[in-house]
Order: sequence, then C-alpha cells, then structure tokens
Amino acid sequence: MAIINFVRDYERIAKFQLGRYVGMKGPGLVWIVPIIQSGNKVDMRELYFDVPPQRNITRDNAGVDVDFVVYLRVMEPERTVLEVRDYLGAARQLATTTLRAVIGEMILDDVLSRRDDINAAMQVKLDEVTNRWGVKVTAVEIREIEPPPAIQEAMTRQMSAERTRRAQITESEGTRDAQINVSEGQKRAAILEAEGEREAQVLRADGHREAQALEARGYAQALETINAAAATAHGNTMGLQYLEMMKTLGDGASTKWVIPMELTNAARAIADRLGVSSVNPPPTNG
Repeated sequence: MAIINFVRDYERIAKFQLGRYVGMKGPGLVWIVPIIQSGNKVDMRELYFDVPPQRNITRDNAGVDVDFVVYLRVMEPERTVLEVRDYLGAARQLATTTLRAVIGEMILDDVLSRRDDINAAMQVKLDEVTNRWGVKVTAVEIREIEPPPAIQEAMTRQMSAERTRRAQITESEGTRDAQINVSEGQKRAAILEAEGEREAQVLRADGHREAQALEARGYAQALETINAAAATAHGNTMGLQYLEMMKTLGDGASTKWVIPMELTNAARAIADRLGVSSVNPPPTNG
C-alpha cells in the first residue's frame, strides 16, 4: 500500500528507492511505497536562525559579546539533501566560528562603529561554504554588540566629553557669528550715515546755489527797473535837482566851483520851458 504525500508549492521531496536517489518530486501528490521507497521533504522558503551572544576577542584583546541573525534560502534542494545532513545546524556552527574570525581581525573601535562591514564580511564568508550545500545566505544582521563594563564607562565619559566639546564649538561659532553680524551692522550704519551726510551736503549746496541764482536774478530785475525808471524820468526833475544842488553849494563857504556841462544843459532846458530866451551861465570864480 503506497503512502500519499501532499507537497506544497514551497516544498520538495527528495525520493529514494532502495536507498538510491531517484529525483526531487513536487509540488502536488507524491506516492511513496513503504520499505521500497522513502522521501525527505525540503522547505524552499527563506529561513533564519539566531545565534545567542558569543564572547569574541578583538585584535586589541578586548572582549565583546555579539549576537546576530542569519537569513538563508535553499536554492538547490537536491544538494541540500545529498551534501549535508543538517544544513541549519551546520550553518549555525559555521556562523559562530566565522564571527569570531571576523571580530578577531578588527580593533574594538571598528567593531563598535563598523557593524555593516561585519555583516557584509560574514555574509560573504558564510555563503562561500553554504554554496556547496545548495544554500544561499541572503543576509546577516548583528543585533547587539556589548563591550565590557569598563569600556562602556570609558565610552560614556568620551561621549560626554565629545558632546561638551561640540557644545563649546557651537557656542563659540554662535558668538563669532553674532560679532560678525554686529560689525556688519555697524559698517552698514556708518555707510548709510556717510551717504546721508553726503546727500545732505549736496542738497545744501544745491539750495545755496539756487538761492544765489535767485538773488542775482532779483538784483538784475531791480537794476532793470531802475534803469527803466531813469530813462523815463522828466527832464525838469533832473534840472530841479541840479538847481537844488547849486543852492546848496551857494550856501557853502567855498569860493571856487566846478560846474559840469550837464548842469548848463539842464538850466538851458528849464529856461526854454519857462519862456526865457537865453540863460547865461553863471560866472566861474577863477
């Protein structure tokens, strides 16, 4: 009587007949005849296993505890059945020894800061071996790295000092920026003040020049007005002014006068207007 095996899509059965491998079967229904035939199921899904914290020694003789997870997938189920008895157990042991080899080549600071590099190095080394079993290591992820307590305390002090240093640098940079801003503000204020003073001087000079021009135009207009008035003044007015001047000279104590010709002409014009035939010029003391 045959045994019916239901093989799912993610499974395969390595079928043996009288101890001889006859091929991978599935998915679907697979018949196994007892005693004559046998089969081993292989899961084709991605699997994982975790490795508990392992004490590892770095190149500078510091002890660290590291735990991590390995992800893998069966790519060739035939080789997984025929080449290795327990590929998960073998991969777990291989991962432990590979981790110690990788950590032993690094100093403590690199172990703590280069976690991605450790993951990549372990994945490459594990895959080189598991490839013989038809298994592909898809990822290695370190979950935690725990250094010794003394080193943790030193790291805490170092981190505190680093934060203090950064705070001081930030504060000094802020003070410097503030001083630069103040200096820039003072410089711009001085420039604006100088520009304002220069513009004020220009405006004052323009105003003074315009005032002088207006004043000159006023003088010119006044002179034009005076000249126009003098040109239209009546002749009698000028003659009377000359006679008034002669009267003033006569009242004086001087005995010698110098009479300009314009005075004679003015007197003659007055006489003509008064109807006198002729006017003799006054004698000149001489």
